[in-house]
Amino acid sequence: MTTALRPVPPSADPSSPPASSAAPAPAVLPAARLMAHSAAWLLLLGLLTGGYVAAAMTGKVPADGHMALASHLNALMGAFLILGVAWTLPMLRYGPKGQNRLAWAFIVANFANWGVTAVKAWLRVSGVDATGEPVNDAVFGVLTLTVVLPSLGAAAAWVYGFRRSE
Repeated sequence: MTTALRPVPPSADPSSPPASSAAPAPAVLPAARLMAHSAAWLLLLGLLTGGYVAAAMTGKVPADGHMALASHLNALMGAFLILGVAWTLPMLRYGPKGQNRLAWAFIVANFANWGVTAVKAWLRVSGVDATGEPVNDAVFGVLTLTVVLPSLGAAAAWVYGFRRSE
């Protein structure tokens, strides 16, 4: 069976310039690009933390395996949270400066959540409340200042950003 070759229309030729009716690509907000780039790094760090989890769970490093796993999951979930916030930036009432502040609040809090949780796994302290033990209380303070308060502030600012401008 033979088939006849038909000429390729110019619109299907990959070497031809794009049609003029094509819509221009939407501009990417600088804060959204910053957040996407940060999320990519946090995701990579989270995936690499999987090796730390394996080493902790098999006793190859002196760390709590469950807290190491929490660090791994904090990074993965934080990366997706950052991407979700980045996606909503055009929906918010904030200008470029406000978007940048919101971006950094989420970025710092999520990287800190990953890092502090990885360290506290090594220290084998929970750090979720002040107990009178110096190392635990120090971790509690660092978590409160770098994760809890910035996360609450960022989430509140995100919710507020959805309000309509007056």
